[in-house]
Amino acid sequence: MLRLFRYLTKKDLLIVLIVATLVVVSVFLDLRIPEYMSEITRLVQTEESTMESILIAGGHMVLCAFASLACTITVGFFTSLLAATFSKTMRRKIFEKVESFGINEIKKFKTSSLITRTTNDVTQIEMLLAMGLQLLIKSPVMAIWALTKILGKSTELSLVTGVGVIIIVVTNLTIISIVSPRFQIIQTLTDKLNGVTRENILGIRVVYAFNAEKFMGKRFGKVNDKLSDTHLTITKTFALFDPIMNFVMHFQHLGIYVVGAMLIIKSGMMDKITMFSNMVVFSSYGIQVIFSFLMLTMIFMILPRARVSAKRINEVLDEEPSIKSGNFKGDTNEKGTVEFRNVSFKYPDADEYLLKNISFKAEKGETVAFIGSTGSGKSTLINLVPRLYDATLGEVFVDGVNVKDYDLHELNNRIGYISQTAFMFTGSVYDNVSYGDNGKEKPSMDKVKEAIKIAQGKDFVEKMDKDYKAHIARGGTNVSGGQKQRLSIARAIAREPEIYIFDDSFSALDYQTDAKLREELKKHMKDSTSLIVAQRIGTIMNADKIIVLDKGECVGVGTHQELLKTCDVYKEIALSQLSEEELQNA
Repeated sequence: MLRLFRYLTKKDLLIVLIVATLVVVSVFLDLRIPEYMSEITRLVQTEESTMESILIAGGHMVLCAFASLACTITVGFFTSLLAATFSKTMRRKIFEKVESFGINEIKKFKTSSLITRTTNDVTQIEMLLAMGLQLLIKSPVMAIWALTKILGKSTELSLVTGVGVIIIVVTNLTIISIVSPRFQIIQTLTDKLNGVTRENILGIRVVYAFNAEKFMGKRFGKVNDKLSDTHLTITKTFALFDPIMNFVMHFQHLGIYVVGAMLIIKSGMMDKITMFSNMVVFSSYGIQVIFSFLMLTMIFMILPRARVSAKRINEVLDEEPSIKSGNFKGDTNEKGTVEFRNVSFKYPDADEYLLKNISFKAEKGETVAFIGSTGSGKSTLINLVPRLYDATLGEVFVDGVNVKDYDLHELNNRIGYISQTAFMFTGSVYDNVSYGDNGKEKPSMDKVKEAIKIAQGKDFVEKMDKDYKAHIARGGTNVSGGQKQRLSIARAIAREPEIYIFDDSFSALDYQTDAKLREELKKHMKDSTSLIVAQRIGTIMNADKIIVLDKGECVGVGTHQELLKTCDVYKEIALSQLSEEELQNA
């Protein structure tokens, strides 16, 4: 857990120092009050005492109380400031770390868990700093200081206080050993609860369509009940603290007075006043000692869960991304080329290769298409170009340079990527199309309009309220699938990249729109290289080169007409979509 605090800044450490100093001053002032009480007790029972001396001692006691209050308020302000700024820093660190993750790391931690670690886990650390820092410093200082004040004054009264302390320590250790493992369970169940909730919300249409509300309710209830039961177990265990503490506090108080009374009875006349004064001091300091252990109890309620959360946060921050940026930036000898040399790929947890010994080269201005049955590895293959994954064997080159050598920003600036699932971000149409940093000036409104026109989105965008400034909801839930695809294509066009990657990006378009879009793209991208994954023969039949994949292997390379003659897999796919006459006339 201490490793997490390596992210404290110099300003944060200064605040910790100020808090520690003020806490020590506050403890000193709190422990002076019993001494003034003892002095007042002695003065009251001494005949030579004056009212003035009693009032002066009482005034000092009041000043100590108000000074301690001022210190406590100041400490509360600084601990709240420290907790808020540190949690802000941690959320930013986690977010930035997740931004550097590849797909493998995202799958390893899972989205729901990363959300929990960024929010709930950071909140536990914030609570520890806001509530626990003051107590963590104050309770041991007060306990040790109070004990030094009373030890040596009376062995009998010291033993009474010591017995109370031993009972509290044993109780604390026992209860913490019971609840500590359950805090890890709570955070894990919180991950699952987030996962089930997120899955239900994202798939709400399917849930409704299949009348699966009760089924999803049972799934949620199962996780929710486990989480509630674990919380109840911890809460019931911690509930034992309060009665035990009250029992120890009151019986210690009673014990001090009983033992003190017995000692006073046995004492001589001159020692009775001193013994009575010591009994008052012991009573006050004994309460301070018990109170300091009560504060430790509150820390023990916060600390175990914060420790678990810190471990989970450190797991994210310590994770080394599998996709590491290279150093290459600048000009290359080639422009717009993509080459695969003996590339094979398998997922980290898989036993078999998904892609096997793939080799081809796309020259500048060429359109290279990939087709094959579902699961043949088409999308995986093109995802190796922008390094969403890295090839297990072999090499991938862009503009003659191995993609692993590129600075990731430099590599991505050369590519316009349209993913298989079109995703829109919260904002306007303009914000979504001009999204990202391409190493150039942000696309102007005119360039955005031109990109949308090429992508065949002008008609529906200009019919929207505020047209190019129209609001797009998160995930594009207020536009259709075909409209999202066209806006995604426009987003890539606006970047003006050397290489376009279309990952089944025309599937939601009707044939007429598909044909018009490909015609416009051909005019606009004549100097750019295009890699297209598609299921429709009509989308790719005019490509300069078609690569046919079957079970991860390349079983055919050529033009549409060449493959009809030489590749049975391609011909089978083509005939499943078009008649033989249509294929020959294409």
